[in-house]
Amino acid sequence: MKLKILPTHLRDKKRYLAFQAISEIPLQREDVISLIMESSGNLYGACGTSQLGLWVVKVWDYTTPGANMVKGIIRCKREEVDKARAVIPTITKYKGKRVAFQTLGISGTIKAATTNFIKLKAADE
Repeated sequence: MKLKILPTHLRDKKRYLAFQAISEIPLQREDVISLIMESSGNLYGACGTSQLGLWVVKVWDYTTPGANMVKGIIRCKREEVDKARAVIPTITKYKGKRVAFQTLGISGTIKAATTNFIKLKAADE
């Protein structure tokens, strides 16, 4: 028997948070994931974190010789946008070095978040 996919009206609605992180050391996608999940766990606990439905969709590296910066998109449930947004600024340290995370904006699609807040020409770059 083949499993059926949930119809669209029963699926959770999603929102996409564009963020920016400036750090003293370079960050990779795995580092960003661990920082977000760890700070969410510290703020809301395991049960609260699972209710947010956080997922790191994409991370772009904007590192220059003078600064280490990454931008990215996080997916969360529509009802939990405020809680997911509260997780972002609580990230302040990574491996003993300073890190500053900030939210750039919220969007309903990945393409709109990418073009409006990440400032790429097209969403597929």
